[in-house]
Amino acid sequence: MLDRIDLEPLFFAPFVSSVMRVEPGWIDYNGHLNMAYYNVLFDRAVDEAFELIGCGAHYAKTGFSTFTAEVHVRYLRELHAGDPVRVTFQLLDYDAKRMHYFEQLFHASEGWVSATSENMSLHVDMAAGKTVPFPSEIARCLGRMKSSHAALPRPEAAGRRIAMPGKG
Repeated sequence: MLDRIDLEPLFFAPFVSSVMRVEPGWIDYNGHLNMAYYNVLFDRAVDEAFELIGCGAHYAKTGFSTFTAEVHVRYLRELHAGDPVRVTFQLLDYDAKRMHYFEQLFHASEGWVSATSENMSLHVDMAAGKTVPFPSEIARCLGRMKSSHAALPRPEAAGRRIAMPGKG
């Protein structure tokens, strides 16, 4: 009989999602992936990363969850029906109640970047309807992930704002 061993998750730098595919119903009248579904792909990758941190779908059953507060998506190259994709997740920073992370959506077989998404998520007490500090177990995992991701270069697009070219 094997003894149960509780292992902490490994935090690779960056986290890489499972392979997903662009579904045919997600294609718009321009013949490529509709902008809304880029967010679906990014969100599915977040779900995988959040499971490692300890605040995934099961966590919402405890009365706590994470809410997205802000997102900045850049659409760089079109995707089409059936294209395989992967998303990387890089934790840029966190504090007692927030996570700041950056994602890149890659064509899984050709390796080019299709889109990026910079996000701020909040830790929320669902019953109280307000932000609250992460529990110690999740804070510890965030610390371990941030340490793992600290060696990564900060993405060039992180912190960008929308502005007309040349109007700073």
